Amino acid sequence: MNNPFKSIPESRILSESEDFLIIKDIFPVSPGHILIISKREVTDFFALTDSERNQLNKSILIAKSLIELEYKPNGYNIGMNCGEAAGQTVFHFHCHVIPRYIGDMENPRGGVRHCVEGKGNY
Repeated sequence: MNNPFKSIPESRILSESEDFLIIKDIFPVSPGHILIISKREVTDFFALTDSERNQLNKSILIAKSLIELEYKPNGYNIGMNCGEAAGQTVFHFHCHVIPRYIGDMENPRGGVRHCVEGKGNY
């Protein structure tokens, strides 16, 4: 399978830790959308080590800080697609940090629950 994360140009890297790279998403769903990508080639969140999961939490906070240097979001969605049935298309771990803005959707109620049609409204 094609893995666009195998060779990311250094010029695209916003931040780096022992375990992760942070880059802007090249297909952003909102202004400031960032990806956190594992350096180790693993399929998804469940394949990360305990140490990597701990570092991921720190990386999410770094991503938030980077977004807020340029944007003023009103909220965030943080998401990982784990498996084909969950919509994963690149089978190399990455976490989306998606800034959200008041008015970017008519009714954002339900958030990630909308990933299964008809289940977002409750």
